[in-house]
Amino acid sequence: MHDAHQNDSKKAIGIFDSGLGGLTVLKEIAKLLPGEDLVYFGDSGRTPYGTKSKDTVIRYTQQDINFLLSQNVKMIVIACNTASACSLDIVSEKYHVPVVEVVGPGSRAASRVTKNNSIAVIGTSATISSHVYEKALKKINPAITYVGKACPLFVPLVEEGWWDKKITEDVIAEYLGNLKCSNPDTLILGCTHYPLLQSAIAKVLGPDINLVNSAGAVAAEVKEVLIKENLLRISDGDNIHHGRVSYFTSDSVEKFASLGSMFLGKELDNVTKIDIDAY
Repeated sequence: MHDAHQNDSKKAIGIFDSGLGGLTVLKEIAKLLPGEDLVYFGDSGRTPYGTKSKDTVIRYTQQDINFLLSQNVKMIVIACNTASACSLDIVSEKYHVPVVEVVGPGSRAASRVTKNNSIAVIGTSATISSHVYEKALKKINPAITYVGKACPLFVPLVEEGWWDKKITEDVIAEYLGNLKCSNPDTLILGCTHYPLLQSAIAKVLGPDINLVNSAGAVAAEVKEVLIKENLLRISDGDNIHHGRVSYFTSDSVEKFASLGSMFLGKELDNVTKIDIDAY
């Protein structure tokens, strides 16, 4: 059995999101684990997830995971807060590979950062109405006061590539203008698209509020789980393996490649369009 596992360690890590946002997580995983192959699926054809019903999000999530499993991956990373919020209970039961999601690591990171135990979370409508962050934070520390704010227009702005536009700042100000009333010292970016708006959000909120992007914490958890499950790729002596990344999208390859390369700072030449409904 041990040998079978040994071979499994050479398989890729599968990562999915409703669109481009999960690239914020992919970037951190690639930085921390440069020897691992990664398979990324962005479901841009059906983005955003956060305005859809729980049943729909669960169905999409299972299709996304089925696609990644067809690529023979050793682990699934749900790089989408909405998918995590809606389907985590179901998913962790159903699949035979380890599953890492974003809510737990983000909550733990925020609880370490906060000084006054007042934490705000912004996310999609589905994520905020699920109260998944509130539950996670209270479990870590019952003294934490929580305020959640849904920001449904943020994902479309990111998918449009409008990360630094004036209109984006106006939308942020509209959503987050009265957040300061509840005096949070820490804000969880509860959607993997939001780090692309991080500088604009920081501009609106000012320097007193710590912004927590859970991507780094997620990458650390991925490494931990791989070690625990004996799935970490170890290089054989001198021939160091440089991890390869394959990208898949359910929408326009051109758009995904141009925005993705803008964000990752390198050309994405290996993007493939798939029909996600086949899964």
